[in-house]
Amino acid sequence: MVAILLGTGFEESEALVPADLLRRAGIEVQLVGIGGTRVTGAHGITVAADRVLDGLDADKLAMLVLPGGMGGVESIQADLRAQALIQRCYDEGCWLAAICAAPTILANMGFLDRRRAVCYPGMEELMGSAVVQKGTPVVVDGHIVTAEAAGSAFPFGLKLVEVLKGAEAARQVAHAVHYHG
Repeated sequence: MVAILLGTGFEESEALVPADLLRRAGIEVQLVGIGGTRVTGAHGITVAADRVLDGLDADKLAMLVLPGGMGGVESIQADLRAQALIQRCYDEGCWLAAICAAPTILANMGFLDRRRAVCYPGMEELMGSAVVQKGTPVVVDGHIVTAEAAGSAFPFGLKLVEVLKGAEAARQVAHAVHYHG
């Protein structure tokens, strides 16, 4: 199962496009609200989360996705339960995926030290000792997937499908949605 953490101010496309693509590939996805089941994104779109963070069964996680959006990132960083979940996923070898400003969360936790990664342009100084791959939409290093920004939501989502179900599944989803990027 894939959990996508939603904190108030999350970047809507960075959460919903990957959720949609993963579900099209037949992967169970749960939108998980940090502060409740109704979470408003950075652009005023309110999303009904499938569950709240306290109701998540972390034992079933194959991947944890962290969307960007400064408000969403701040919500994740301020929540000790979210931080503990990220730590647990890292310790257990679960896939971690972060896009836009969210890779800075992983950098702050030391998970990107000396790893290749990407983040929103201009935030590189917040990436610690990560080896930032400027201008690259999506980077995979070990069990961590990072992506550049909202414009990378489709390649990011398709990469998540690929790492969980293989390249052919990602190609099928890309074909089904007529993604030609």
